Amino acid sequence: MTARIRESVIRKARRLVVKVGSGLVTNAGLGLDHGALTGWAEQIARLRKEGRQIVLVSSGAIAEGMQRLGWTRRPHALHELQAAAAVGQMGLVQVYESCFRGHGLLAAQILLTHEDLADRKRYLNARSTLRTLLDLGAIPVINENDTVAMDEIRFGDNDTLAAMVTNLIEADALVILTDQRGLYSADPRKDPQARLITDGDAGDPYLESIAGSTGSAIARGGMLTKVLAAKRAARSGADTVIAWGREPEVLLRLAAGERIGTQLLAGQATVAARKQWLADHLQVRGSVTLDAGAVKALLVDGKSLLPVGVCGVEGGFERGEVVSCLDEAGREIARGLVNYSHAETGRILRTPSSQIESKLGYVDEPELIHRDNLVLL
Repeated sequence: MTARIRESVIRKARRLVVKVGSGLVTNAGLGLDHGALTGWAEQIARLRKEGRQIVLVSSGAIAEGMQRLGWTRRPHALHELQAAAAVGQMGLVQVYESCFRGHGLLAAQILLTHEDLADRKRYLNARSTLRTLLDLGAIPVINENDTVAMDEIRFGDNDTLAAMVTNLIEADALVILTDQRGLYSADPRKDPQARLITDGDAGDPYLESIAGSTGSAIARGGMLTKVLAAKRAARSGADTVIAWGREPEVLLRLAAGERIGTQLLAGQATVAARKQWLADHLQVRGSVTLDAGAVKALLVDGKSLLPVGVCGVEGGFERGEVVSCLDEAGREIARGLVNYSHAETGRILRTPSSQIESKLGYVDEPELIHRDNLVLL
C-alpha cells in the first residue's frame, strides 16, 4: 500500500474525466435527480473558469428509461435494454444541456461502443473530436451507446468506459462518483467494522480481492469495476479518486486539495498511446500460449514474439487482429496485433522464423507479434 498522500491528486490535474453512476443520476432509480445534475454542472462550470478541461461520463439512460416505462427491474433481454436506453437518453441529455447552458457552457453528447475504440481509425477520430471540443470550451457528455451496442461490443459498465476515455484523451485524473464513500476493506453495508481505504496503488491485487463485484438493481457495475477502471486509467499515468457523489461540492473540494474518498495512484510509467489502445481492447479474437523462454523474452528482454516460442493457439483470429499472450499457467501477460491468422499460426508453432516459408509457402513477417505492436499487461 502506498504512503498516505497529504492532498488530493486532483488539485494539480488540468484535464479531468468525471464519471457519475446511475444510482446518483437517477436517485436510485426514482427518475432523474435534477438537483444533483444541477449541482455537478455548477461545480464543473467553476472548474472550467479555473482553466480545467472536463469530460463527463454519465450513466443513467437505461435507468431513466426504466422509470419512464414503469419498469422496476433492469431487464435482461438486449432489445429491452436498448429500448430503455433510447427512451431514457432523451431525458438525460435534455437535463444536462439545460444545466450547462445555465452557466454559459455548451454540452456535447457523445455515444460510444467498444467497436468505436477497437477500430484504430475510429479511435483516433474520437480522440480528435474530444480534444477539439475541449479546446472549444465545451463539456463532452459521454455514455455507452446502449441503443445499438451488442453483447460482444458493449463496455458493460461506465467505469470501464470512463477509464478508456481517460486514456483516449490522456487525462491527468479520473474521478468516479458513486453511492459509497470510497473503497472499504469489506462491504460497509454488511460489515460495521469495514474501514475506508484512503490510499492505494492502482493495480494492487489486494484491492481487487476486497472490492467484490456486487452492483445493484439499477447500476451495472460494482466497486470491483471501479478498482479495475483505476488500473486501466493508470496506463496513461492518470490517478483515480473514488468518492461519494452526494458529498457537498465534492469536485470543488477535491480540486482545492481536500482528501475525500479513496485515491488510487498510477505509480507506473505511462504506456505509449498506441499501446494504450491495444491494452484497452475488451474483446480479443483469440490467444496464443507461450513457453517459459518466450515469456522471458517478452517480459524481461523486451523482444518480439516469435513462432518458435508459441506452444498453443486458440480462437479464430485473422492477420492484424488483437490476441492475448498467455503463459503456460493461463495468465495473460501481453496482447498485440498478430501477423498470421489462427490457421497459419497453428502451422508454424515451435517453428524458427527461418523455416516459416517452408511451412506456409510464403513469409509475411519473421515475428508472430512485433514488439511495436505488443503491450505488456
